[in-house]
Amino acid sequence: MAYASFRELLAAAHKHGTLGRAALAREAEETGTSPAAVMERMGASLAVMEGAIAEGLADTSRSRSGLVGGDAALLVSATPRVVDAATRDAIAAAIAVAEVNARMGRIVAAPTGGASGVVPGVLTVVARRVEADRDETVLALLAAAALGGVIAARAFLSGAAGGCQAEIGSAAAMAALGATELAGGPPRAAGNAAAFALQGQLGLVCDPVGGLVEVPCVARNATGTAVALVAVELALAGACFPIPLDEVVDAMSHVGRSLPPSLRETAVGGLAGTPTARALAAQPDRPADRCTEA
Repeated sequence: MAYASFRELLAAAHKHGTLGRAALAREAEETGTSPAAVMERMGASLAVMEGAIAEGLADTSRSRSGLVGGDAALLVSATPRVVDAATRDAIAAAIAVAEVNARMGRIVAAPTGGASGVVPGVLTVVARRVEADRDETVLALLAAAALGGVIAARAFLSGAAGGCQAEIGSAAAMAALGATELAGGPPRAAGNAAAFALQGQLGLVCDPVGGLVEVPCVARNATGTAVALVAVELALAGACFPIPLDEVVDAMSHVGRSLPPSLRETAVGGLAGTPTARALAAQPDRPADRCTEA
């Protein structure tokens, strides 16, 4: 799905009807397979995402380091007090997948392992909310993947290259784009949703405590999901982000290149450099308290 820009993807969407169908056509052409085969393969990826959600919600065990685990189940067992149940479910699903990743379980990198919860968390809940069928959900996932390809072509997707904005930020943009189309928004609105989501994550650093994809990575899947849902609501209401999506991606690339190495997955700066984080890293076998005093 190698579109070099969102502008190119948008033009293809006008030809094929939707962003998802444009992505489907390009993938079938580039791989020399039928559209049906592409749909089947992406449907299998969606099934893995759904399996990771189910596993993460059911398994309350901690990761090997003891830093994360059980928060997804904790969230779904509680009555929502501020957000609605659908938002709560999306956040819980995102955490569930991220916790499975932390326990070395099977997930789909979307676009990376550290950001693997955002796209499934958003798309599965929005699909249920709007009563989308299986093919519609798979096409939304294809649309999200196409945007991931655009970001990879114009910038980067790894925290080591550009900070967490490249991982959680890209995931939030991908989820927002796919969910907007899934909810019936036109391609341009989906692009606005992605721009809203990505601009809200610019400058996000990559600072894994102890060098593990656990803290703050799991929690950032939750906050990235919330950002994506806000972006979808803005776009579906007709709000437009004034900077084109391609330029937002380019800005992310510039910001990422400007980040010092200490803020790009080296586990030196940011949260990883705090006294508590350094103590946890020095004692990896010590069970981590779920909550700490301020």
